[in-house]
Amino acid sequence: MRPLKDLSFATLAQIESVLVDIDDTLTLHGRLPAAAYSALEELGKVGIKIIPVTGRPAGWCDHIARMWPVDGIIGENGAFYFYYQAEKHKMIRRYWKPETERQHDRAKLSTLRSEILAADQGAKIAADQAYRETDLAIDFGEDVTPLPMEEVKKNSALFKKAGANAKISSIHVNGWFGQYEKLGMTRILFQEVFHQDLEMIKESIIFVYDSPNDTPMFDYFPNAVGVANIMQFTDQISVKPA
Repeated sequence: MRPLKDLSFATLAQIESVLVDIDDTLTLHGRLPAAAYSALEELGKVGIKIIPVTGRPAGWCDHIARMWPVDGIIGENGAFYFYYQAEKHKMIRRYWKPETERQHDRAKLSTLRSEILAADQGAKIAADQAYRETDLAIDFGEDVTPLPMEEVKKNSALFKKAGANAKISSIHVNGWFGQYEKLGMTRILFQEVFHQDLEMIKESIIFVYDSPNDTPMFDYFPNAVGVANIMQFTDQISVKPA
């Protein structure tokens, strides 16, 4: 991994979009600093698109799409994108799965929730679970005393044993049913909202993240940037950010 200062002016000059994680990437100790918010706003003023790509829930994403200086948001690890048309006062909500399938998945996740809590007495459901539409989040580092990584991996394994996907972020283990992920929904957003083929423009994008669940994105984007706390997960990521 090379230091960010090694990015050339020529590379930076061609950047048109920034895809960015929220927790522990934009935030510091769980808060969004004014400097980070102002940076988003300043980038927008010069025409650079800002798209958070996060594991955070639909309820949060609705707020962010409406009120932050962003050009859309991908949430719950690729389950949907939200795009707010401010001039029309209209929110576009695009899900990977139709509502009938999401209802079925929520029933399975409710059962899985009970099984995980019974199997691991130390497991806690994430505080933002009430605002989620498609996944189950187990908190290991946000509102609880940080759990050992071995215990975190056990919770991830319980999801996978039940046939669910599981990803470890910097604060949660997220599990869901379905073959969607962040990169796939990123492709859809760029195609449907911006009418751009992601493959054709990926060198004009900077992607900024911090945890193992972002490995496919690190692999795909040549200008992937990992913030410093990615170093605690180097043994878990097969492809490191450039």
